[in-house]
Amino acid sequence: MLDLSHLADLAPTGTLRGGIVVAPAKSLSFATKSGDGVAQGVPVDLLHGFAALLNVPLSLAEFPNSGQLTDAIAEGACDMGFMPRDAAREARVAFGPSFYLMGSTYLVPAGSEIFTIEQVNREGIRIVAIASTTTARAARRTAPLAAVEEVSSVDLMTAMAQRGEADAFALSHDSFIGLLPRIPGARVLPGQFQQTGIGVAVPPGRPGALALARQLIETAKANGLARRAFDAAGFVDAAVAPLDD
Repeated sequence: MLDLSHLADLAPTGTLRGGIVVAPAKSLSFATKSGDGVAQGVPVDLLHGFAALLNVPLSLAEFPNSGQLTDAIAEGACDMGFMPRDAAREARVAFGPSFYLMGSTYLVPAGSEIFTIEQVNREGIRIVAIASTTTARAARRTAPLAAVEEVSSVDLMTAMAQRGEADAFALSHDSFIGLLPRIPGARVLPGQFQQTGIGVAVPPGRPGALALARQLIETAKANGLARRAFDAAGFVDAAVAPLDD
């Protein structure tokens, strides 16, 4: 049973203000919009499930990338969201457990002569990544010879990939599942240049909020909420991260 003694710390307005990243195709951390404009996907299902467990209303704020979601949580404009974690984010928001272990790789456009992640790290190679994300930072770190250009949204990246306007496009493996059919002839490179957890994040300086967020994510793993969210979004082969010790 949840300890709700910290509910006011997690949802100080009485409403759980959740933040989601909206993209053209679902991933384990991205939501999409249905034909009638309703947000859907793993983060949406988890936030709805958490609000139900807490017995509070849910308000969703939408962002084009996880960097802007990080800003909103760091500033206290959102109470909770889900995002890949790295040292830069850990300095700004408080992370609870991860619900998925994410690997980042590259998509290369039709006709590319790049076949491995190692071949991306060359002078003259142009990488496109989403601004202020763990994947963008990891691409700069692991491919220092290449040039990394940051764009504001997955929509922009997808349009550039369709036009072949860069040599490699950096995202997580699960993000490319939905995007690949939209980019004829493109390939996703095997392996990964980064692995990190997609964790639940809350504003800093609110230890009660962090304690309750930890309970919620571990409950979602234990009671099947996370598994049902994965399956509903089509990620039936993706493994939910194990329970924390």
